[in-house]
Amino acid sequence: MSAAEQERGTILLAHGSRDPLWRQPMEAVAERIRQLAPAIQVRCAYLEITAPDLAASTADLVQRGVSFITIVPMFLGIGKHARDDLPVLLAALKASHPQVSFVLRPAIGEEAQMIELLARIALS
Repeated sequence: MSAAEQERGTILLAHGSRDPLWRQPMEAVAERIRQLAPAIQVRCAYLEITAPDLAASTADLVQRGVSFITIVPMFLGIGKHARDDLPVLLAALKASHPQVSFVLRPAIGEEAQMIELLARIALS
């Protein structure tokens, strides 16, 4: 079965914060994805402090029949979390859900489109 034929999901992975308002922009991105691609199930997940975590968001998608999950690290910079923690978390997900195909995207801050957008916003 190809990725196009599988039930697809996307997880936006962010750091997390004690401030409940902090997650609003992440939820707004998730909602926009739902509008642009209604067939793709999207969830937010957080590394620290904020729920749900990556394992819980993955389990939710798997329970709903998703068999192909793209994880998008919503980090501008490549720090300890993206470099050290994320590979360990991904390995655990693969072990827990061997029937699921996972794709880990580069951190959003590494994407040329994001760099261009940030530069244009800064110049506006």
